[in-house]
Amino acid sequence: MTRFLSGIQPSGTPHLGNYFGAIAQHIEAAAMLGDKDSALFFIADYHALNSIQNRDELAMRVRDVAATYLALGLDTDKALFFRQSDVPEVTELTWLLSSCTGMGLLERGTSYKDKVNRGQSASVGLFTYPVLMAADILIYDSDIVPVGKDQQQHVEFAQDMAKHFNHAFGGGEEVLKYPKWKFSKVPKVPGTDGDKMSKTYGNTIDIFVSGKPLKKQVNAIVTDSRLPEEPKDPDELNALGILNLFLSDEEQADWAERIRAGGEGAPGYGHIKKEIMARMDDRFGDARERYTALMSDGDKAWDDAEDILREGGKKARAIAQPVLDRCLEAVGMRNARRTPSSMS
Repeated sequence: MTRFLSGIQPSGTPHLGNYFGAIAQHIEAAAMLGDKDSALFFIADYHALNSIQNRDELAMRVRDVAATYLALGLDTDKALFFRQSDVPEVTELTWLLSSCTGMGLLERGTSYKDKVNRGQSASVGLFTYPVLMAADILIYDSDIVPVGKDQQQHVEFAQDMAKHFNHAFGGGEEVLKYPKWKFSKVPKVPGTDGDKMSKTYGNTIDIFVSGKPLKKQVNAIVTDSRLPEEPKDPDELNALGILNLFLSDEEQADWAERIRAGGEGAPGYGHIKKEIMARMDDRFGDARERYTALMSDGDKAWDDAEDILREGGKKARAIAQPVLDRCLEAVGMRNARRTPSSMS
């Protein structure tokens, strides 16, 4: 059995970068694997504490992530969906890993440096983020961890920490399983300014907006003053790069050919933006209604979602506990717990 694991940061309103970069592939993987023990998705609320230190905001953002995945069709009969904090074994493994992880490894972390340079507080939690992420991966005997290019290093850190732990405590045996990273199918989703779509850059298009708010966001896509009939290089058009997310290979080729040729009837920027909005309405229309219901106060649908998260957490713990037991046995703590009299 191959186990597929991914964590989702509760970072706020979901956008096209979240969807095409991760969510769509998670939903697809759950459907393909078809076994709850094979596909695990957790909401990384422990990690979120590095940037969110308001209890109401954190609760709302966790709810936002859960509502997003459920509205978009994650099949929780075929995947475990849960909160990171519902599996306390993760934090216990984090400490065990910290005991044999060198400072030099963490000091090489590019994500920490990037976030501090952007103004985030240089907390201990942010610095040791890779250790917690490694524990997230290793506690479930994960095989495959899908990531974007910017997260590859964290999986490599988890590989290093597993090696260090196995060497220190395993006596040549594999106590912790060696995970592998896999790049997402869409490593970079372009934002409205042409850079990677990210809330940090303020260049997102939200998946659950409609009408005038959607039009405002799509119209923010940067273009130039060239007329529709002027021939253009399709690869240089950011608006087309966003539209291509929704198009089949054949459709992409057709749009590219017409833009490259130019002339009468060639699509201009207005045509591309209009098509983006139409495709979004078609792709996300039904999901928007489900999302709105899940985010409404007092809606029974949210009670059902809470039940899904709690049940997912229980089943995830059933996977995590034997792994933690192996680790405690390896370091000599599990035996001590079983025979406290030996310490007297």
